[in-house]
Amino acid sequence: MRATASLLALVLTAALAASGCDKTVDLATGVQVLDVSTGWFDAGIVDGKNKLVPSVTFTLKNTSDQKLRVLQVNALFRRVTEADEWGSGLVTAAGSEGLDPGATTSALTVRSPLGYTGTDPREQMLQNKAFVDAKVDLFAKYGSAQWKKIGEYPITRRLITP
Repeated sequence: MRATASLLALVLTAALAASGCDKTVDLATGVQVLDVSTGWFDAGIVDGKNKLVPSVTFTLKNTSDQKLRVLQVNALFRRVTEADEWGSGLVTAAGSEGLDPGATTSALTVRSPLGYTGTDPREQMLQNKAFVDAKVDLFAKYGSAQWKKIGEYPITRRLITP
């Protein structure tokens, strides 16, 4: 029994030491945002009105020399006239298998749950004088690291249909 406990302690210590060997990657330089496309997604009809929500699609490339495990991206949408968050969405870019150095994710899309509703046709909604443009800030983290801003992009006034 005592030998089993000692062996377990040794294995746990080795595992902790091995996990500490990877250096922390600064995602501001260790991840590159590629192929960014933004617009207003046609979210259908809600309460009898057309709904448009801001949307961003992108890929990520691991430019570091480390495998990035459990890589997540949080997209914060804001109206350009406001500092407060308007909507957000979270996406997993790479699960427990991680993203190898030099590898690129498949296309990732994040849409805000909030947007504009109106009775005008969707294209006309984008031209309405009360329409306020939006932007999206992308933040990434992997493992237990802290969130790091990796990009900011304007939401283009173009309609994206399903």
